[in-house]
Amino acid sequence: MAEKALAAVRVAPGTTEIREFPMPDVPGDGALLRVEVAGICGTDVKMYAKPPFADPVIMGHENIGIIERSGPTFRERHGVEDGDRVFVEHYVGCYKCEWCRIGQYRHCENTDWRTNPDARRYGYTSSDKPGRLWGGFAQYMYLPWNAVLHRVPGTVTAELGGIVTPLSNGIEWALVDGGVGYDSTVLIQGPGQQGLSQVVACKQAGASLIVITGTARDKARLDLALALGADHVVDVTAGDPREQLRNITGGKGFDVVLDCTAGAGTAPVLLGIDVLKRREGTLLIQGELAAFPDFPVKKLTEKAITIKSARGHSFRSCELALAQLASHRFPLDELATHAYGLSDVDTAIRAVGGEIGEGVIHVSLLPWRDL
Repeated sequence: MAEKALAAVRVAPGTTEIREFPMPDVPGDGALLRVEVAGICGTDVKMYAKPPFADPVIMGHENIGIIERSGPTFRERHGVEDGDRVFVEHYVGCYKCEWCRIGQYRHCENTDWRTNPDARRYGYTSSDKPGRLWGGFAQYMYLPWNAVLHRVPGTVTAELGGIVTPLSNGIEWALVDGGVGYDSTVLIQGPGQQGLSQVVACKQAGASLIVITGTARDKARLDLALALGADHVVDVTAGDPREQLRNITGGKGFDVVLDCTAGAGTAPVLLGIDVLKRREGTLLIQGELAAFPDFPVKKLTEKAITIKSARGHSFRSCELALAQLASHRFPLDELATHAYGLSDVDTAIRAVGGEIGEGVIHVSLLPWRDL
């Protein structure tokens, strides 16, 4: 085994450099992952441009790889062997707090960088911390005893497995948080990784009407949405979207609106409120709204609308996402549109952000490519 590992390290806002790290010691309850694929999403774009804390950080929180070396306690605890391909969630639970004890480790404050400056979380933790290799933009990644792993089915390639995170988010937000089920009518706003994943989740759940919105520049994504099971696509720049959506539903509106516009402002939220059914619809918001003046509370209460916020994924949703990928029922490989090597991290992140390239949906970073 190599004695050192290469990693792309964010050293300043919008700046990375390749650095060499000594391989970490592997204790009896730890392991070392040989990273095959690290997915890149919109969160990486934001964290790259405006890091929430001091660098250096090895980014990469959507990680697939092979267990290279592990301790006996780690293997027993996780039910894995060296050579197994696994998906590693970016969450690292403490398993002492109330949230972890009820299985909601994604809400663990002890391992969340927002509430604990010494927290461990993949893609967010400083490479100066013990273990060093805390992100997927590296050849190897350190796995402590409390890493959260999922075995990847043998029929799922590493690059296909790279979309587990957006797919599991889609399942969590649409089915668990949004309550989409059999015969539901659903509007999905935004045909990015999450929105397209929600098309699949809603179709699998038996929704009777799935509509997804985008803009003129999203044509390729909207075409893919139809291939994945959407019933209608709507270009919000081609006429009044409210009128288009009312025509599709015959004026009835939708049971559930899933906002995946990732901070596009207040317009999608207002549209969602307007096109929900007259009583007891659900609006799920994913994104960042710093302020919302003149929020239409009266309309909200008159229609008895429930608003929920999207927050990550659960263990169960990751397992369902892997099962969905293994079924090959949907052409989900078409979401993985671009791949880059370790030396091209900057280009890869900017491609996801829409600065360069065309037809970009999901980008895979392959740490061993071109090296």
